[in-house]
Amino acid sequence: MKNFTKKYLGLLACLVLSTSVSYGKDYISSAKGYNGDIKVKVEITDNEIKNIEVLDEKESDFTKDGMKSIIDEIIETQNTKVDNVAGATSTSVGLKRAVDRAVKDSGAKLNIKPKKVVIYKDIETDVVVIGGGGAGLTASIAAKENGSNVILVEKAAILGGNTNYATGGLNAAQTSVQNSKGINDSIDIFVQDTMKGGKNTNDKNLVETMAKSSSEIVDWLMEKGADLSNLGRLGGQSIDRTHRPTGGAPVGPNVVSALSKTAKNIGVDIKLSTFAESLIYDGEAIKGVVVKAPNGQKYTINSKAVVITTGGFGANPEMIVENVPALKGFGTTNHKGATGEGISMVKAINADLIDMDQIQTHPTVIPTNSVMITEAVRGNGAILVNRDGKRFVNELDTRDVVSKAELAQKGESAFLVFDEAVKESLKAIDSYDKKGYLVKGNSIEELAKNLNIPTDELKKTFSKYNEAVKKNSDSEFKRQSLPMVLEKAPFYSVEVAPAVHHTMGGIKINEKTEVLSNGKPIKGLFAAGEVTGGVHGANRLGGNAMVDITVFGKIAGENASNFSK
Repeated sequence: MKNFTKKYLGLLACLVLSTSVSYGKDYISSAKGYNGDIKVKVEITDNEIKNIEVLDEKESDFTKDGMKSIIDEIIETQNTKVDNVAGATSTSVGLKRAVDRAVKDSGAKLNIKPKKVVIYKDIETDVVVIGGGGAGLTASIAAKENGSNVILVEKAAILGGNTNYATGGLNAAQTSVQNSKGINDSIDIFVQDTMKGGKNTNDKNLVETMAKSSSEIVDWLMEKGADLSNLGRLGGQSIDRTHRPTGGAPVGPNVVSALSKTAKNIGVDIKLSTFAESLIYDGEAIKGVVVKAPNGQKYTINSKAVVITTGGFGANPEMIVENVPALKGFGTTNHKGATGEGISMVKAINADLIDMDQIQTHPTVIPTNSVMITEAVRGNGAILVNRDGKRFVNELDTRDVVSKAELAQKGESAFLVFDEAVKESLKAIDSYDKKGYLVKGNSIEELAKNLNIPTDELKKTFSKYNEAVKKNSDSEFKRQSLPMVLEKAPFYSVEVAPAVHHTMGGIKINEKTEVLSNGKPIKGLFAAGEVTGGVHGANRLGGNAMVDITVFGKIAGENASNFSK
C-alpha cells in the first residue's frame, strides 16, 4: 500500500509539474534587432501572455518607448502581429519575432482580443509643446522648471525626432569644455563663421542670440546628464567648438536620452502617438490645439501658450519640390516624421514664413540606403576622392560647396576614404563598420582594387595629402584642419553622394521665439528648432542644428511659461 501511495504521489507530482510547464512558465527567446539580438522573457499562463520582459538588447535609448508600446499592445491584444513603431522598424521587428518565437516554443494558443476603447475628453494646461524632438524636449523642461504645467504631444511612438540621428556634435563658444582644454574662442568668431556659412543671409539677431547662449546651453545640457566633453571641428568652423560625447560618439541619441529622462522625472505630461491637427486661434491669441489621439479620436487641449517644435520638412518630397524643383528625386537623411505639419498649421493662421527655398543637401550620404555618414569623419581626417582616385574639394568646406563638387564628378558621387587611425578616433565609425557599410583594404593598393579606381592615382593622392598634413599646409584645396596623416592600415572607404538634409526655412520668429504675423508677434505662440527659419540663412553649418534647437527651445519654453502666468 505504501509503495502504491508513493507511486501515485510521484505520478501526481509529475502531472502537476507537467501542467505548470505547459501552462505557467517563462519562455526565453531572442531575435535580431537593429544593433544586435533582442532577448526576451515571456510569461505565459493558460494560453495567455501575462508579461514580457526585455532581458538584453543593444538598441538605441530612443527606442525604449517604442518597445514599451509594442509590449503593452501585444499583452493587451494577445497578438504579436501589431504595428511597427515608425523610426524604430528594425527594433520593432526584432522584438516581435523574439516574442513570437517564445509563444511558439510554449505551444500556447493565444486568444486574440480587440484593443480597449478609450474615450478622450478635452483637457487644460498652461503650455502645450507640439513635437518631441530636441527642441520640444528642451522647451518642455524649461517651461516645467519655470513653474508651468506642460503637455508635450508627439505624433510618433518614440521621442527624439531627427535629433535621434544627429551625429556630428553641438557648436558652442567660450564653453567650460573649451576652457578646460585651453581652446580660445569667442562669440564674435562663432557669429562670423555662422554668417559666412549662411552666405550672410541669416537673421543676425537670431545668430547672435544663439552664439551668446551657446556656452550656457552646454552647461545646462550637461547638468541634465548629456555628455558633451569631447571637442572636434566640422565644416565651416574656424575653431574646435563642436561638442560631442566621449570618443566622438553620436551626439543626438545622447542628448535625447538625457532630456527624455529629465522630462519624465520632473513630470512633463508626454502624450505619444498623438497628432497635433490645428491651432485654436481667436484672432487675438492662441488658445490651445486640437489633437488626434492614438485611436483617431479628436479632442482639444486648451492652453495659455503653445510652442511649435515639429521639425523641418525634409521628408516631405512634395513640399521640397514645391520650394526647390531641382531637388525632385533626391533622397533624404530625415526620419519619416519630418513632414512639415507645423508649417502647415501656422500658414492656416497667416503666420510669416522665411527662406522656404533654402534647403540643404548633406554631401556624405550612402546612395543605396540614405544613411548619413557624419561630418565628423571628415573633421577627424578623412578625405574625398573621385573615381579617378583624386581629391577634388576642400572636404571641410560648407555642405553646399562639397555637395555641388560631388555632383560634378563621374557618377555624381565620391568615395570617403580614411585609415585605421581615423576609425579609432571616432566611435561612430564602428557602427558603420558593423553594419557593413565600409569597403576595406589591408593596403592602399587593395583598397583601390576593391573600389575599382586607379591604384597609382590613389597612392599619389594619399602621399600628397600626408605631405600637406606634415607641412600643415594644403596648397591644393586650402583645407585648414589637417589633424592626422593617413598611413595606418587597414584603409577604409564608403561611397557617398548628396541628399536632402536640412530645411533652413520655416516659421519666422524673433529673438524671443515669438511667431510673427505681418511682422508682429502672435500672442501665446512660440516656435523653435528646424520648423523655424532665419538662423542658418542659405546654408547650415554642421553642429549648428543642435545648438539652434536647444538654445531656442529653452528660450521658447521659458517665454511660453512666462506668458501663461
